[in-house]
Amino acid sequence: MRIDIITGLPGIVTGPLDQSILHRAAKKGLVDIRVHDLRDFAVGKHRQIDDYPYGGGAGMVFRPEPLFDCIEAIQAEVGADAIDEVIFLTPDGQVFDQPMANALSMHRHVVLIAGHYKGIDQRVRDVLVTKEVSIGDFVLSGGELPALILVDALVRLIPGVLNDAQSALTDSFQDHRLDAPCYTRPASYRGMDVPAVLLSGNHAKVQQWRDEQRQQKTQQRRPDLLER
Repeated sequence: MRIDIITGLPGIVTGPLDQSILHRAAKKGLVDIRVHDLRDFAVGKHRQIDDYPYGGGAGMVFRPEPLFDCIEAIQAEVGADAIDEVIFLTPDGQVFDQPMANALSMHRHVVLIAGHYKGIDQRVRDVLVTKEVSIGDFVLSGGELPALILVDALVRLIPGVLNDAQSALTDSFQDHRLDAPCYTRPASYRGMDVPAVLLSGNHAKVQQWRDEQRQQKTQQRRPDLLER
């Protein structure tokens, strides 16, 4: 899978990509993540990537030229048909969830646009963007952190990234339920004991206990998930 991240602040993005699961996945050749500095496509002698909004108002808006040029440069490299989705991270997009992560993880090539300031010129959204995604009902300073969230959620689903593929399949939200409680050694700590069923060695009973715990937790904390 290839993921291109377009940002005016690449420093925010590059650090996390060199850590943990994302770093190991890239080293294994399971994912190719490329960060594009929008300022490499800036406009004029002052190298502008943003400007004041027409009609007045607060904030700055990413100009269309750098974004068009950057995406067209990627298209020229791989072919326009090779890109499955051009995703703009925006508060007014479709809310990101596990089913969307599952679907996007099946793609071969995804481009992520991390906006900043007030947003990006609407013409980019009209012509180039194929999907608009929000990570929740709140506003951040830019789309870099949401882009990293998408990358992490997608990459861990790629076969071979996690040492235990079953781990991803039993995560919270995979079947509209939250995950069960987890315990590890020691079996007893400060008077708190691990549930006996987890020490029994009876896999059928362990699975039954986990299913019951998942159902109870979801009912208590996120009953909306069960309604789906």
